[in-house]
Amino acid sequence: MSARTALRNSFWRIPPAGVFIALIVISLTFLGLVVLFSASQAMHSDPTVLLRKQLIWLVIATLAGGFAMVVNLAALRDYAYILAGGAVLLLILVLVPGIGVTVNGAQRWIDFGPMRLQVSEIGKLGLLFMMAHYLAANRRNLDDVLRGYLVPCGMLAVICGLIIIEPDFGTAFLCGAVGGLMLYLAGLRLKFLIPTAIGALTLFSVAVYHDPVRLQRITSFLDVEGNRSDSSYQLWQGILAFGAGGVQGVGLGSGRQQMSFLPEAHTDFIFAIVGEELGLVFTLGVVILFMTLFFVGVMQLKRAPDLYQYLLVMGALLFVTLQALINIGVVTGCLPTKGMSLPFISYGGSNLVFMFVLTGIILNGFRSWELPALRRQREL
Repeated sequence: MSARTALRNSFWRIPPAGVFIALIVISLTFLGLVVLFSASQAMHSDPTVLLRKQLIWLVIATLAGGFAMVVNLAALRDYAYILAGGAVLLLILVLVPGIGVTVNGAQRWIDFGPMRLQVSEIGKLGLLFMMAHYLAANRRNLDDVLRGYLVPCGMLAVICGLIIIEPDFGTAFLCGAVGGLMLYLAGLRLKFLIPTAIGALTLFSVAVYHDPVRLQRITSFLDVEGNRSDSSYQLWQGILAFGAGGVQGVGLGSGRQQMSFLPEAHTDFIFAIVGEELGLVFTLGVVILFMTLFFVGVMQLKRAPDLYQYLLVMGALLFVTLQALINIGVVTGCLPTKGMSLPFISYGGSNLVFMFVLTGIILNGFRSWELPALRRQREL
């Protein structure tokens, strides 16, 4: 049997771990649609307007995720630098006046007719493929200062730097964290990695210090109650939502915070609406689902045929779960406020499509690693 025939016949042969992850993603997405409908009732005269828009994005995301699940990951590796170059180009174009769209002081979007693309999502994808390909191709040169340290760190710095300029400090931090973990997993020595991490965090802190908006978020985070009527208003309302929901919640559509009390209730702070209307049981359920997704995925990585696919799937898992961790940490008051959506649940098209593409990459790995040709490659 040829490799192409084996690939075609294995399309539906997703291992149980892959099916389990797919069910988790479907559950989180369905929960997001239900809560979005509830949260949007007080925002528009037509309470279905956001739901209908999200359903359109869900169709696009499903198609994109399906393509990511069937594409040949090994063949796609040849286009890793092209994808990264396209991502860098978009990150530069979004900074050009007249091309990039500014919303709430941040220039992060480009309009494509009726759709608006958040280009940092493409930056994440370009970073993922670029780092996985380069580190796998240079796995024997990681002790070399230039090829094993300066070059990959420079690649990471370019993506993160362009995202900070938008500005989008949260996404830049996420990309830096995922990129740093990929360097560590590829085998970069801690004597290089630790000083680099300290230096990057120092520069990041300096950038935050010189940005009045971000600095105010830090100071407000340190005294939420004292700033509850001003800079900590959103976070304080989110905390009140969790308290009002208790264990069982007040019921769908009965929450007070959706009545224009909580800003961005349908996007960054939708987890607070889950807590208020559905209660502690559902909020813990969301956390458990994301944790399960990560650990089930990690358990399958031992079957990866090469370092490239190992890093690609691991990076996808990290992007999904770390973003969820940061969002939940922000909404619950454990981290300073930053504009980052909750994967699969928050309203927003660009991130939903990106998350489905990452899910497709994960399932693609699990499915293709079952092929006889890849089993023989691992044995060799």
